[in-house]
Amino acid sequence: MKGLTIKNITRVCKGTYCGPDQFLDMEVTDIATDSRKVAAGGMFVPIVGERVDAHRFIPQVMENGALVTLSERELPEADFPYIKVESSLQAVKDIAEFYLEQLHIPVVGITGSVGKTSTKEVIASVLKEKYRTLKTQGNFNNELGLPLTVFRLREEDEIAVLEMGISDFGEMSRLAKVAKPDTCVITNIGTCHLENLGDRDGVLKAKTEVFAFVKEDGHIVLNGDDDKLSMVVEHNGIRPVFFRLKRSALDPTPENGVYADEIVNRGLKGMSCTLHLGDEAFPVNVPMPGVHMVYNAAAAAAVGRIYGLSAEEITRGIESLEPVSGRFNMIDTERFLIVDDCYNANPMSMKASLDVLKDGNGRRVAILGDMGELGTNEIALHEEVGVHVAGAGIEVCICVGALCEHMARAARAALPEASSMTIVHEESRESLLEHLQDYVREGDTILVKASHFMKFEEVVAKLKEM
Repeated sequence: MKGLTIKNITRVCKGTYCGPDQFLDMEVTDIATDSRKVAAGGMFVPIVGERVDAHRFIPQVMENGALVTLSERELPEADFPYIKVESSLQAVKDIAEFYLEQLHIPVVGITGSVGKTSTKEVIASVLKEKYRTLKTQGNFNNELGLPLTVFRLREEDEIAVLEMGISDFGEMSRLAKVAKPDTCVITNIGTCHLENLGDRDGVLKAKTEVFAFVKEDGHIVLNGDDDKLSMVVEHNGIRPVFFRLKRSALDPTPENGVYADEIVNRGLKGMSCTLHLGDEAFPVNVPMPGVHMVYNAAAAAAVGRIYGLSAEEITRGIESLEPVSGRFNMIDTERFLIVDDCYNANPMSMKASLDVLKDGNGRRVAILGDMGELGTNEIALHEEVGVHVAGAGIEVCICVGALCEHMARAARAALPEASSMTIVHEESRESLLEHLQDYVREGDTILVKASHFMKFEEVVAKLKEM
């Protein structure tokens, strides 16, 4: 790994090296926090978790061929090189920041309340048409996951697409200090993590901490239809590029902005639209459903143009997009079409998924679970989704969890008298799994969505077995 000698690692994380000097100029081959994944010549980073202190795996990792390990403790019996640090988590961020600087690879940093992952996927799919592109995998978007993503980069990579997720003030600054994005994309400002951020203005303040770390000659790409983001005029001389679903005379950068029109909903097969990029206009088929995917395509077009892609390359990238497990991934079994959207949820994404479900075939069944981190307004926000359920044009809604009892009550109260929608409440995931076969029928289109802590991947697995 370029520049990551033991000497440099010790210096950048302000550690103390313990071991023979002959190792100091050797570069590590990789860096891992999972003791099972440390390769020969690699470096182990032991993290102290709530249940497991990974320091106990150090002897085994070193015996298996690791070159060096970090440690938050003195290891007086060690017969291998190690670097003593105050905090493994802080050290891994410092090392990642240094490593990324050695590679001189452009970084596209993506954040927002809803749609970070799907936007990241579309942008990466577009950029791969011209560049060797590395993107964040899974949920590696926090203060540990981001550095681990950076460590996957190699000199032959040409661009990095990094997702940045936060839940409190200050987190974005710590992430962006590592990533230092050349291009920053913000999808929207919604009602996520309100227990820490208070309200949407707090969310805006926390997300836009990233601006302070965008490079001087960088770019800021924002959703121009978001009422909060549309008010951003410039930052440190950088004028934002806006993406929208219609042309706006208010766009301060119309020559660089992107908008979509002639939008056609093709149901669960996806969306079609015409993208307008400067003076160019071209048709695109987005292979995933929902109007939010048109926003993602427009954002990807804006980023693609920044990095010199042609309209043809942008189109190919969008149209070759592949779904990600847990992120509106459609699974066609012999009995059902399962819409696996169970990775996470908040009020905005929950309502957007319901809006897509109504285009499904057969009975439309929503299995919705509790949404977390909504703060003091969590009951009202679940009720708000319940009202949306009542008008969603679906046949069955199963609300699961203590908070979703409020969703179910609000949905029933908001139903028109003539409605035949079935609304059910289940106390827990376990009780749902016990009764699941009673709620679904062959030919159903079934949306499965909840916050990650609800572990609704078990619901998807059960449906696939039925």
